[in-house]
Amino acid sequence: MFKFSNKSSPLLDFFTHNLLFIILCSFLAVAYFFSRIINLTLIPVFVDEAIYIRWAQVMRAVASLRFLPLSDGKQPLFMWLIIPFLKALPDPLLAGRMVSLLAGFGTMMGVFVLSFILFKKKEISFLASLLYLISPFTLFFDRMALVDGLLSFFGIWIFICLILLVKQPRLDLAIISGILLGLGLITKSPALFFALFAPSTMILFSFGKGKRLFFLKILGFWLIVGLFGWAIYNILRLGPEFHMIAIRNKDYLFSISEVLRHPLDPFWGNFKNGLSWFWILLTPFTFGVGVLGGILALRKHFKESLLLWGWILVPFLGQSAVAKVYTSRYILFVVPLFLVFAGFTLEIFFRRTKGKWLVVGGLMLVFLLPVYQSILLLTDPQRAWLPPNERSGYLEGWTAGYGIKQSAAYLKAVAKNQKVLVGTEGYFGTLPDGLQIYLEKVPNTTVIGVGYPIKEIPQSLLNGLKENRVFLVANDSRFQIVNQESLRLINSYPKAPNPVTGKQENLLFFEILR
Repeated sequence: MFKFSNKSSPLLDFFTHNLLFIILCSFLAVAYFFSRIINLTLIPVFVDEAIYIRWAQVMRAVASLRFLPLSDGKQPLFMWLIIPFLKALPDPLLAGRMVSLLAGFGTMMGVFVLSFILFKKKEISFLASLLYLISPFTLFFDRMALVDGLLSFFGIWIFICLILLVKQPRLDLAIISGILLGLGLITKSPALFFALFAPSTMILFSFGKGKRLFFLKILGFWLIVGLFGWAIYNILRLGPEFHMIAIRNKDYLFSISEVLRHPLDPFWGNFKNGLSWFWILLTPFTFGVGVLGGILALRKHFKESLLLWGWILVPFLGQSAVAKVYTSRYILFVVPLFLVFAGFTLEIFFRRTKGKWLVVGGLMLVFLLPVYQSILLLTDPQRAWLPPNERSGYLEGWTAGYGIKQSAAYLKAVAKNQKVLVGTEGYFGTLPDGLQIYLEKVPNTTVIGVGYPIKEIPQSLLNGLKENRVFLVANDSRFQIVNQESLRLINSYPKAPNPVTGKQENLLFFEILR
């Protein structure tokens, strides 16, 4: 007969005592991928997405152009990561957004780990991660092919590694921190905040007798972090237009001397906008419990909470002071940190609340609106509650790519038998890049930008009528041709209407007649 040992396996003990916890974590992972993948291309291509994906396609095709984004002062890591997905997936927009989707999962894992490192409670880790899962703020940008989601991933894991480095100085942690910092720096310039604020983690260091050598050891490891980060960043010097990063940053940021001349402009306006993004995109109750958690945590975990507040407020206030152009995705990398405080509040509430109906009411207050808004983003984004500038950019204005994929499908059908020449408004952005990403490698097609506003049919398109069927794609706000006898409107693709004015822009798709 079989004999069983009385001694249980450590692995079996772990699963037995943590079964519910493992089930909940598995639920987070499954729910994350379901919520991010469903209708992933429902929101049409956005202007920056079109640019990044087009760069990735060009870099994939021409190895010598692997540093192409530097021509516009952009770091190329995000575009490099898109390239393998372009090989595996037929839809270029889907390929680009998969990078952000995977980065977002890594960020949610980072929220879990960071919460546990700071507050030592699995319940806080789970609740903070759950808030990340359902937050409209994170859900929206986890589903967009924008570099900010990748920056958020690197930011939270750099923070985690730097905290661990102070608690337990080790060479491997220093090297990992440096690599993450370098990768962040070749993702987007705000990663500089991570480098500048790294010494703040010393707040967790316990100074005392016999700790001097320990402190010097940490300083030495910080040097290693900086060297690895600097070395990886300097890979960008292999590109001939490395200098464009500094030049283009000036287009988006005020210099320190300019800020000192007008310290409240644009600071106050950017600060109010930033708060409104937290209020709307996190939803009011999540924002409220996050602020409350930040206050409560200072009482019980002063050093840890002060450090976390610093990593949230310094980038938030710093960007408010210097940013010429400011949108919600620029503060995305502080949102996961803020949700840690929200998870802290919820853990206290559920632990101390005895009444069943109070718990149910608390759940509804905190989770109902984020879940509802997230469902709208997944199924009918035009009805979702978005800040006016975000709604305009992604759903209403010329930056929103409604109709581009449908126009490309029509052109592909025509190109099977005839040569096609397409003119688009502008030279860079949603058009022509948004159209080019769908027409890459389609034979017999040429896409060219013709500028804007379009007041007459460009001569370059008229000349093309000799050998091609010629088309014109433009937003009606930039289309000013009065005499349209030579134009045949194939289709008009409406964008989201402005909820205040009721105005609605359309993408116009014409064929130019001989």
